[in-house]
Amino acid sequence: MTETVKVKPKLLIVEDDFENQKFLQIFLKRKFTLQICDSSETFYEKLNEDKFDIILMDISLRGKKDGLQLTRELREKEEYKNLPIVGLSAHAFQRDKDNAYNAGVDIFLTKPVQNDVLMDTLIKTLKDKSGIIVE
Repeated sequence: MTETVKVKPKLLIVEDDFENQKFLQIFLKRKFTLQICDSSETFYEKLNEDKFDIILMDISLRGKKDGLQLTRELREKEEYKNLPIVGLSAHAFQRDKDNAYNAGVDIFLTKPVQNDVLMDTLIKTLKDKSGIIVE
């Protein structure tokens, strides 16, 4: 009899607010293997260390680059052009959404986001873009 090993998809959370990091970690660790980074510098370190199935990208980051720029840079690289990216921002104006989609996010959510909406969005985006089904 064969045994199926269930592996949680790897999610990279790009978020510079410590409280948001903690909340997301507690909430999302049930379904995902998580890594968290808080800046463009640590973002590229994480990408070089591991392969991720999906990214939750905060649009407003402190530092040299914001989430839009990081998303654009990923979409320019062959190995990441189809990687699912869910954008998350406190900015809810239409131009913010347009900028996020133009940068290359697959889905754009605004903070605060309901827990079930965030989880469902990550799971659906991962399935639609990569065919990965989250148990």
